[in-house]
Amino acid sequence: MSIFNIITILIILSAVFAFINTKFLKLPFTIGLMIIANVFTVGITILGSYNHYIMDEAKLLIQSVDFETALLDIMLSFLLFAGALHTKLDALKKQKGPIALFATIGIVLSTFLIGSMMYYLFLAFSYPIDYIYCLLFGALISPTDPIAVLGILKSANAPKKLEIKIVGESLFNDGVGVVVFIVLFKIAQQGLDAMSFGDVTLLFVTEVAGGLVLGLLGGWGAFRLMKVIDNYETEVIITLALVMGISALAHYLHVSGPLAVVVAGIFLGNKAPKIAWSETTHTYVEKFWELIDVLLNAVLFVLIGLELLVVSMDVKYLLFGLIAIPIALLARFIALSGPVAIFKTKLDFIPKTNMIMTWGGIRGGISIALALSLAPQMERELFLTITYVIVVFSIIVQGLTIGPLVKKVLKDSKVG
Repeated sequence: MSIFNIITILIILSAVFAFINTKFLKLPFTIGLMIIANVFTVGITILGSYNHYIMDEAKLLIQSVDFETALLDIMLSFLLFAGALHTKLDALKKQKGPIALFATIGIVLSTFLIGSMMYYLFLAFSYPIDYIYCLLFGALISPTDPIAVLGILKSANAPKKLEIKIVGESLFNDGVGVVVFIVLFKIAQQGLDAMSFGDVTLLFVTEVAGGLVLGLLGGWGAFRLMKVIDNYETEVIITLALVMGISALAHYLHVSGPLAVVVAGIFLGNKAPKIAWSETTHTYVEKFWELIDVLLNAVLFVLIGLELLVVSMDVKYLLFGLIAIPIALLARFIALSGPVAIFKTKLDFIPKTNMIMTWGGIRGGISIALALSLAPQMERELFLTITYVIVVFSIIVQGLTIGPLVKKVLKDSKVG
């Protein structure tokens, strides 16, 4: 199947599902598309049991899409930049302490907590898995997905200071999470004996620091170009070139692309409107990236729903997935507890911040993409199924209930 045909089918499905959600379900955009895509996939599966041609064609479509490459190497950069472009630095600066701890120490701690709990869970079921593979799973499931979080929080009417914490953490922790995953992946491939502590530290620091520096330089360069012209068409093209150029360069230099585009987006979104952009340019840049964000979100969540066709339905795998849901939530709660306790009084957190951030930590496409990148000997099918179960629960159940939870906590705190 040609790339054009694949993209055409995905766009058509996205448009149809978006229409159904907008007209009938009226759910938050990403959640609605995910539910419809899952129902559609179940319907295809049922029809496929009577007509194998339908199932074969549907599987051919999904297997023709390299989900890992499509998300991590192409879509993620655009989506992160779109989110970062609207993130205000003043609000981010006030929350920089907890956000930095959430996105670094929080991710590392969550990785080891989930990895360790899953390791002993497998042992309890007489299904032993190498500890390093369990840690890999911990790394891929720990980051919250900014793509999912941004859309859901907008419809939840969460307080601004809470939204900044969750969105700020999500924008950075997926970059750090991918770096932690890469480090653990190399250890799993080469063996712990082949990599010293210094090698691991150097790899981590190079990925993170390199990504931050590249993003800053790229954002500054684009800003300088736009400052000396006033033409919205050219300036929109420059932002597009910035994202694509940074992503390609990050891949070539072996630094974190996600962190680079986030830094570039935040820099440009805060600096350019005041100095480099006219009112017209500002409007067109924002609308362009909003459209990119909506379109790619639609395709991404349709793809996540359709991935059900290639996920193993082994009963034991599904059981592990269901047990892993509270494990992932508990690990996140514990990982957030330290930073919340440290900054709670200083930054005037809203009541039960830890509980809300735990429940509001939506997992999404990044986790599925990383699970798909596992080698077969790393228990790829098992961890892909577990990941899919957590992601579906996270987006649908947590996504639909985070709004009411925030409202209830705020209402109870006012009554109290």
